[in-house]
Amino acid sequence: MKALEDKTSYVREVKRKGSRSSMNDNLAMWVNRISDDDLYLFNEGTHLGLSEKLGAHLVNINGNEGTYFAVWAPNARIVSIIGDFNQWNKTANPMHPLGKSGIWKAFLVGIGKGSVYKYYIESRYGNYKVEKADPFAFHTETPPKTASVIWGLDYQWGDQDWMNTRQERNSLDAPISIYEMHLGSWHREPWEGNRHPNYREMAHQLAEYVQEMGFTHVEFLPVMEHPFYGSWGYQTTGYFAPTSRYGTPQDFMYLVDYLHQHGIGVILDWVPSHFPNDEHGLGYFDGTHLFEHCDPRQGIHPDWNSYIFNYGRNEVRGFLYSNALFWLDTYHADGLRVDAVASMLYLDYGRKQGEWVPNKFGGRENLEAIDFLRKLNKAVYEVSSDTPTIAEESTAWPMVSHPVYVGGLGFGYKWDMGWMHDTLDYMSYDPIFRKYHHNSLTFRMAYAFSENFILPLSHDEVVHGKASLLGKMPGDDWRKFANLRLLFGYMYAQGGKKLLFMGGEFGQRREWAHDESLEWQLLQYPPHQGIKRWVVDLNRLYRAEKALHELDCDRAGFEWIDANDVEHSVLSFIRKGRDGEKVIILCNFTPLTHFTYRVGVPESGVWKELLNSDAVEYGGSGQGNMGGVEASPATVHGLPFSLTLNLPPLSTLFLKRQHERPREGDTDG
Repeated sequence: MKALEDKTSYVREVKRKGSRSSMNDNLAMWVNRISDDDLYLFNEGTHLGLSEKLGAHLVNINGNEGTYFAVWAPNARIVSIIGDFNQWNKTANPMHPLGKSGIWKAFLVGIGKGSVYKYYIESRYGNYKVEKADPFAFHTETPPKTASVIWGLDYQWGDQDWMNTRQERNSLDAPISIYEMHLGSWHREPWEGNRHPNYREMAHQLAEYVQEMGFTHVEFLPVMEHPFYGSWGYQTTGYFAPTSRYGTPQDFMYLVDYLHQHGIGVILDWVPSHFPNDEHGLGYFDGTHLFEHCDPRQGIHPDWNSYIFNYGRNEVRGFLYSNALFWLDTYHADGLRVDAVASMLYLDYGRKQGEWVPNKFGGRENLEAIDFLRKLNKAVYEVSSDTPTIAEESTAWPMVSHPVYVGGLGFGYKWDMGWMHDTLDYMSYDPIFRKYHHNSLTFRMAYAFSENFILPLSHDEVVHGKASLLGKMPGDDWRKFANLRLLFGYMYAQGGKKLLFMGGEFGQRREWAHDESLEWQLLQYPPHQGIKRWVVDLNRLYRAEKALHELDCDRAGFEWIDANDVEHSVLSFIRKGRDGEKVIILCNFTPLTHFTYRVGVPESGVWKELLNSDAVEYGGSGQGNMGGVEASPATVHGLPFSLTLNLPPLSTLFLKRQHERPREGDTDG
């Protein structure tokens, strides 16, 4: 482990030196671009800056402008560079092996930015000949074309204020409310032929919208280049290139930069679990299974028909370490959401008996992947301590978001998939049956603070026949909208950071479709306006009240008032901040108004209605408590004071103790 720790200085040195354009003019650096130390670290699997050593780099050596190429193909007999500059001639520009390292390199004079290229490889085994895209390419042709494009990464960032305060914005006690989105289907204009917007166009629209909605971060479904648009980015071929469908690397930098300048964090979805079998990609790269396992029981993912990385191979681990840090460093990403972690942890994931190979102890745990994830997270936090990693992990694997030094996997956060499934199942029931499934809501408290959780209502829940969030809700339109407001209120009241996929915030009716725009036209109708206004106010309250976010991941921040009112399908609980502030939440999961409902509270005084999802402005019936209620000295639920409330139908109420009586006319209901 010490070897990996020692290598973080490389990335720090890259940051200290500044932009790559200044380094490109350093003759000594480029003549000795891959040193013996680089080769040692590469073969050891601990090199964290491989994007600086491999791939295509614009250089100027003794006044000769050109491009330096380097590619790892240890089992190749011949490697050459083919492209539009040599009419794709396989013999015009041969590469040369760098000792016995398995790396081939070449410098081509006069070949510059924008040139299109691939590597032509003949394997030393059999008659395998192939044209491969550059695994380290910074830019690519726009699919369906598959070649790499020579490109620089120079950019003048303007987000220093954001970067200086990022630590506190990403911390466990910060309000983190994430707007998950797919760039290509967020906002298309029909009068423009339903075309994809570009990164720069999206920057201005998105920053304005996210600020209006009150989200703190956006999370992009994978932006790394992918040949099949319908994979949403989860079948990656260009691990170091933002997809060219929406513009250049600098255009994507502008998007991130602009969001940062407007106070919005950017989380990137990252896929180290599998990669597609397209011929130009990583699979069978040099006529051998270089990046993937050769045994299909280990190297082919049956659910996605894609290759699985060989986490036991040093050079593959270095490729992935370097890639993660590349997005955090080069593109100023504020975190990485790591996809399909469960598929990495278990050797039998998606497989039947006899279709998988046990580990050396006879178990189903993928020991090499576990080691990889721990070292990955350790490297990320050592190099960039203010950028959390987030695990999409759907099982009960212990201590996913605990530090490596206590035996955890080292992630910063984990998606609470159990909460998502249990809650959506519960909400799909007709309210008359909900009392029989009450434990679907209360079970979460058995594990809610065992991890640093994010509560996801993600893209996976609104596709493939699952219906939109609004479509999952039972009843007529009024009940559907009331249920959706209740769902969002319940999510924001729970401990854990928040994530909502685009379209849910205004009650999209149809499922998400990756090749169509969201149904923005629905916002002309009052019920959808009400949902949007409710989400805006939830985000505002979540950010304003420390009791709702400061102890999101700490058991001290939550206390039940009554978890067992099954007959009324009501939950009541307290959220707490470190300074003693408290917010009371009540959720009524039935369409009945519960008049004179008694609930215990810990303190005397007037408790003001901060938010009421049944308010008219949200599309509700307008029932409430005239802005607030004074506590009486009567013990209820084991608490010394109590409130007598009207609980509106299918509603969430947020209340906070005030020192003054509510003024006449001060009402949220």
